[in-house]
Amino acid sequence: MDDVPSVAWRRYPEMDDAQRIAAARAFHDAIATRRSCRAFASTPIPREAIEWAIRAAGSAPSGANHQPWHFAVVESAAGKAAIRAGAEAEEREFYAGKAGEEWLRALAPLGTDADKAYLEIAPYLIVIFGQRRGGLNPGDDFQNYYVTESVGIATGLLLTGLHAAGLATLTHTPNPMKFLNSVCARPDTEKPTMIVAVGHPAPDATIPVHALHKKPLEQIASWL
Repeated sequence: MDDVPSVAWRRYPEMDDAQRIAAARAFHDAIATRRSCRAFASTPIPREAIEWAIRAAGSAPSGANHQPWHFAVVESAAGKAAIRAGAEAEEREFYAGKAGEEWLRALAPLGTDADKAYLEIAPYLIVIFGQRRGGLNPGDDFQNYYVTESVGIATGLLLTGLHAAGLATLTHTPNPMKFLNSVCARPDTEKPTMIVAVGHPAPDATIPVHALHKKPLEQIASWL
């Protein structure tokens, strides 16, 4: 590693143990208020807030630092209408039986259906693509590694950044999603992974009680 160009490690803020625990708890308390929103207001939101959240997402770790993601931000009425039409076409098949009874039973407490009006109402839709090939520099055409894992981490940071900006979000994953390549003018070497609707919640927005139940620490972690 001695011949690899490097810079000095940036030291984190100096904290004692009590301060670290307090900081971790404060972050938990802030992010625990995040909820998926299915009813958006059409109120405009600043583009710059979206840009900074995407920059934060772009800081995520990735395989070989290839950063195999692309965030297509859709704000035009025509673009959002096309995404809604494509998504609802897939959703109608999904709820008509393609999903299977077990999956539909799992979704029942959330009250979801094939109507995805929020895809046109939310001020922005961010369509996230994973890149099978690419690299660090423009024009690179190398194999990308751990694409699913890398894009997943970046998406988590994106949602966290948008929440920190006081914005509501909803993740939507129609299946299949190939129509998104055409709508967003992205190449076939990229795989759409998710649509994130972003905006302010509608005045009458509600949260299903089922969505408020989160597993406790002892169910999601173990110390070995």
